[in-house]
Amino acid sequence: MAMSRESAEVFALNALGWIVGQEEDVLPAFLGATGSSEADIRERVADPEFQLCVLDFLMMDDQWIISCCDALQVPYERVGEARQAMPGGAEMSWT
Repeated sequence: MAMSRESAEVFALNALGWIVGQEEDVLPAFLGATGSSEADIRERVADPEFQLCVLDFLMMDDQWIISCCDALQVPYERVGEARQAMPGGAEMSWT
């Protein structure tokens, strides 16, 4: 069964919470990779485009997926499922 958009958004928010909690290494990498500031996170947290960015970021590193999903107690496939359920998430550009 496909994940609903609402479930995907909730997962993305939980994943963002995990990222923010990783202040030593993952959060700085997220801020650098996305060009976001901590203020941007607070302002755009409900924006589906930003949530998609969170999922894309996680997908950059298998260890981040494993650590995040283990912490959230969800299957590793959840990141990809959530990404596909988000608006624009089904399209993937590898260039």
